[in-house]
Amino acid sequence: MPTPALALLVLLAASPAAPAAPTAAEARAFVARANAEAKDLLTRQSTADWVRQTYITDDTERLSAWASEALMAFQSRAVPEASRLAQAKGLDAETARALYLVRTASTLPAPSDPAKRAELATLAARLDSAYGKGKWCGKDGHAPCRDLEQLSEVMRKSRSWDELLDAWYGWHTIAPAMRADYTRLVALGNEGAREIGFGDLGELWRAGYDMTPAEFAQETDRLWAQVKPLYDELHCYVRGKLQERYGKDRVPDGKPIPAHLLGNMWAQEWGNVYDLAAPPGAAASVAKLDVSGALERKGFDPVRMVKLGEGFYTSLGLDPLPASFWERSMFVKPRDREVVCHASAWDVTFSDDLRVKMCIKPTADDLVTIHHELGHDYYFQSYWRLPVIFQQGANDGFHEAIGDAIALSVTPAYLKRVGVLDELPPTDEAGLVAIQLREAMDKVAFLPFGLLIDRWRWDVFSGKTPPAQYDAAWWALRRKYQGVDAPVARSEADFDPGAKYHIPANVPYTRYFLARIYQFQFHRALCQAAGQQGPLHACSIYGNKAAGKRLHEMLALGASKPWPEAMYALTGQRQADASALLDYFAPLRSWLQAQNRGRKCGW
Repeated sequence: MPTPALALLVLLAASPAAPAAPTAAEARAFVARANAEAKDLLTRQSTADWVRQTYITDDTERLSAWASEALMAFQSRAVPEASRLAQAKGLDAETARALYLVRTASTLPAPSDPAKRAELATLAARLDSAYGKGKWCGKDGHAPCRDLEQLSEVMRKSRSWDELLDAWYGWHTIAPAMRADYTRLVALGNEGAREIGFGDLGELWRAGYDMTPAEFAQETDRLWAQVKPLYDELHCYVRGKLQERYGKDRVPDGKPIPAHLLGNMWAQEWGNVYDLAAPPGAAASVAKLDVSGALERKGFDPVRMVKLGEGFYTSLGLDPLPASFWERSMFVKPRDREVVCHASAWDVTFSDDLRVKMCIKPTADDLVTIHHELGHDYYFQSYWRLPVIFQQGANDGFHEAIGDAIALSVTPAYLKRVGVLDELPPTDEAGLVAIQLREAMDKVAFLPFGLLIDRWRWDVFSGKTPPAQYDAAWWALRRKYQGVDAPVARSEADFDPGAKYHIPANVPYTRYFLARIYQFQFHRALCQAAGQQGPLHACSIYGNKAAGKRLHEMLALGASKPWPEAMYALTGQRQADASALLDYFAPLRSWLQAQNRGRKCGW
């Protein structure tokens, strides 16, 4: 994910009082002033937040809150002024675009009241840090305390129902204490959104996609309808395999899958239980595609893994990362302090001050995450010379999709070429299905989760879901979209949404759903630019300068153009299209349909 400071890009300096009828000259002057002041304000906030996330203390929380409060104070005046100036006649396209971004890019607008603004900034910092400090010390509180990294290792490796349940239950105990703060944050954020002309925070978030909030909701429904049949087939197959391991009494036909069985704390990606779902005869493919084992055996430390990721981007003709990246990034979890391990990429000063914050382990998942986070950094690097208002993705889904599109080129052939794998897995139909199933258990399995997080929040922000129904509404959506349910009874004494980072951190999530669609669309276009022939799943653009040039041209636009224009620059299409994802996984879908004959699918 990109630095949280980018989400606050609109917290800009206000213009002085202006006549009732604004002029284009007035609007241009406002944008010039805003760009001049925003960079300093954003740098202060981003610097404070970097320190807080890499060194969590009460003091660093206060510093981050103060920096955020200062930005919020400018925002409460700047956004209404941008709205007024947007009505001026004769605006040039660049000024009109800048005013639109000023009005819509905020994720947490503060009320104009100074006391409420300070309270909101404090709540935001406290919630984020509470997540980062979360630990499970056993039901009696006297067991060895384990943080998210340690509990996630249990989720990844264990196949014991009871061990998995303990880890899942334990992590979710960190969240109930957040409920009151989160409820208050929603109230204050909604108040700020109404002051700048939106009905609630959800309406504000949906307005940032060059379409109306209602149109955006319909757009995500359309994309989900395209991919849902493939997800349904995957769900049916994986549930059947889990039944073989845990029994139909615990994983019944026609029912949601218990959330703790899927190898991930939030059941958002399922690749960690691939060993349970691997097709018959897949042993050779599994052994030869053991990327985690290969990284460990060959001594890939965090720096070497990041260097491998950088090498992919430079092979496309993009510049190396600056020397400061290697000096200032956090690659491993420090032993002497609390940090937020959730991976993120940063340009702290909005001037090519690139960094990554991760707690890297030698795993296949972390290697993919490195390629993802470097996608953000190379986006930053491509557009940092633009005015700061335009220093963001064409929409937030673009930012998430770039690194994932590159990761689609991290094929077995590429991994062998760069020395991670010694042998290629079989390339026959069985070998292809084995590889595609592993990919789909992450990329396809994620799709409904990527959609439902903000569906829950939109209803919370609008008041449709009141605080007294937070947990019930959460699990209703988990069942509806994912076909996943809590493994133990839940009540409103719980606050399970808070156990997912993006809720307490107030990071919009639909961007990740869009990115799962966009990345395949981008991959197809880059493969075409590279002149690749053959099936989409076999394409790698590694080393292809033509594809790199096409990519850079889109990245360099930042947010200076509406996202359909950026999409067109890369793909030749002006609309999101899930057909590339379906084309990529076509061999797997045919195989899943055959495997599911006779099974009771659905939930």
